[in-house]
Amino acid sequence: MIKLKLFTFLSISNIVLMAQLPNSDLWLFSIKSSKENFELKNPLNINNREGYDNQPSFSEDGKKLFYVSIKEDKQSDIYFYDIKKKQNLRFTNTTESEYSPTQGPNSELISTVIVEKDSAQRIHLLNGKSAHDDGKFEMDSVGYFSYLNTDTLVYYKLTEPHTLKIFIKSNQTDFLICHRPIRGFKAINRHCLLYGIKDSLLTTYFKYDFLLGRAYRYAQSSAQSEDLVWHPIFGLLISDKATILKYIPETSTWLVLFDLSPFGIKKITRFTFDKKNNYLVVVNNL
Repeated sequence: MIKLKLFTFLSISNIVLMAQLPNSDLWLFSIKSSKENFELKNPLNINNREGYDNQPSFSEDGKKLFYVSIKEDKQSDIYFYDIKKKQNLRFTNTTESEYSPTQGPNSELISTVIVEKDSAQRIHLLNGKSAHDDGKFEMDSVGYFSYLNTDTLVYYKLTEPHTLKIFIKSNQTDFLICHRPIRGFKAINRHCLLYGIKDSLLTTYFKYDFLLGRAYRYAQSSAQSEDLVWHPIFGLLISDKATILKYIPETSTWLVLFDLSPFGIKKITRFTFDKKNNYLVVVNNL
């Protein structure tokens, strides 16, 4: 068990999905929260093996944890961890490579980036029970994506330079948000997005309001992580080595929310919470 402690934090190369991938494991923590306290309990390395286990996301009901795994066959497939049964189960078994599995809002479909046989990278929609391919979005060269709402998708396009774009399903249109974004971007609400742009020294985080069509500078950090989370209680969170940092907008400072080094975690490259705030999962690069 680890309790919440707050401490003051002293204040590109091309990304391609088929690049050499690091050894990584997924650590799952349960959360016990109250008005007085916020605790991480029951730490569990759900993979604990050599190889690539990464890109986690929780199901809408919080009962499953989807992720990507590459095993002896060198094939990237989707697996999920049944939290109640404590079992890892295979979801896809294809000749193509799947990445970034995400259950869309109010949907039984699992959205995933698939590297197709002609090397195109598109978002496909898989049946949540059978894993049957039920369709795809036509935009190509997709690296990462996130839903803003049921009609609006934000995606990272592998152009040169890389770009962040918004796609509106109802009228099949998209438009540019920025060039050279970091890998992570998350919805704050149904019409507001948080993203970052990184230079050689700092990452600058912006809030983009879809209704106003404008971006506002929100924060800056010298941490090297390209992941971020918008938490309903804590706001903007990022990782730095074995810590998760919380941004304090009133003072423009960062505080250490969790230090996970006691568990042998050295480098958090991704992390996310389930919607009900019952669990936290982190990716530890080995």
